[in-house]
Amino acid sequence: MNKSSAINFIKILMVAATLEACGSKAEKPVTVEEAPTQEVVSLKKGVLSTSLDIPGELVAYQQVDLYAKVSSFIKKLNVDIGSEVKAGQLLATMEAPEYNSQLSGAQSRLQSQEAVYLSSKATYKRLLETSKTPGTVSPNELDLALAKQNSDLAQLESARAAFREVGDNRNYLQIRAPFDGIITARNVSAGAYVGPSGKGSELPVFTLQEQKKLRLAVSVPESYTGVLNNKNEISFSVKAFPGEKFTARVTRLAGALDSRLRSQRTEMDVINKNKKLLPGMVAEVHIPFNGADGTFVIPAKAVLNSTQGVYVIKVTDNKAHWVPVKTGRSADNKTEVFGPLTEGDAIVKVANEEIRDNADIKVNKTN
Repeated sequence: MNKSSAINFIKILMVAATLEACGSKAEKPVTVEEAPTQEVVSLKKGVLSTSLDIPGELVAYQQVDLYAKVSSFIKKLNVDIGSEVKAGQLLATMEAPEYNSQLSGAQSRLQSQEAVYLSSKATYKRLLETSKTPGTVSPNELDLALAKQNSDLAQLESARAAFREVGDNRNYLQIRAPFDGIITARNVSAGAYVGPSGKGSELPVFTLQEQKKLRLAVSVPESYTGVLNNKNEISFSVKAFPGEKFTARVTRLAGALDSRLRSQRTEMDVINKNKKLLPGMVAEVHIPFNGADGTFVIPAKAVLNSTQGVYVIKVTDNKAHWVPVKTGRSADNKTEVFGPLTEGDAIVKVANEEIRDNADIKVNKTN
C-alpha cells in the first residue's frame, strides 16, 4: 500500500468513528426531572400555651404623705422611721398659740349669745302668758317678741358653729394615722415650722405605707391583652431572695393602653404579712397564657416569610399553592395562623421559596 492510499484509509476510519459517535448520542434517552418530595402535615386546630417574662414593681397597697393641716410648730413626734402604727394612732402634736386665743374668744361670744337668747326667750314667754288676758298685750308686740327670740336663736347657732370651727382647727394640731402601716419617712424634727404643702414645708411630716399587702404592678404588651383576665395566676421572684418563687393572682386591669408604651397596667395583690417583701422592689414576673380554642397551630417552619408577604404552602392534587395568612403568637416552635384554611389541609412542613406557586410536588405526609 502506497503512502496516498494509507492516508485515505485513515480519513475513512475517522469519518466512520465520528458518525458512530453521533449515532450513539442520538440514541441516548432523555431523562425527565422528577417533582421534589416534600413532607406535609395535616392542618389541625389547637391551643397554644405561651408565657411572658416581664419586669414588675412592688408598691405599697396604700401610701399617703401626711402634712400639717394648719400652719404651726412641731411640739412632739411620737413615731419615727420604721414605726408600726395603727389606724387613729397619734403620730405628732403641734402648737399654735393663736388658736388658744381664738378658741377663748369664740367661747366668750357663744356664752354671751346664749344669755341674749335666754333673755329674749323669757320675754316672749311672759308676753305670751300675759296675752292670754284680753287687752293686755297687743298682737304686734307679741309678734315682735317672737321675731326677737328667733333672731337671737339664729345668732346663737352661728356662735356655736364658729366655736366648733375653731375647735376643729385646734384638732388639726394633731396628726393621726389614717390606716395601719409603717412610717417610711420623717422629714421634720421637734420645733420645726410646718403647714400645708407650699405653706410652711414642701415635704410631708410623715410618709405612711401599708405593707401587709402589696401591689405588684406590670405593663403587659398589647399583643397579650386579649388573653389576659382576672383569673391568671402568676409567679415572680426578686433579687433579694434568689431562687425563691412568690405567687399572686391578677386582680385589676386598667382597661386601657398606656399612650406611650402601648401596654396595659395590670396589678396583682401580694399578701405580705411577714413583711418579707418591700415596696420598691423590682420583680421578674412570669405570666402564663392559654391560647384561645379554635385557632390553627402549625410548625413555625411551615410559615413562609417572603418579600411578597406571609404565606403557608398548601398542597392540593400534588400542586403547591401559596396561601396568604396572618400569624399570631409563637411558642415551642409552633405558630398560630389565620387565613382561608380548612381543617385537614395538607401544609408543607418546611416552607421555602424554592417551592413555587402552582409547582408540581410529591407528598410525604406526617402527623
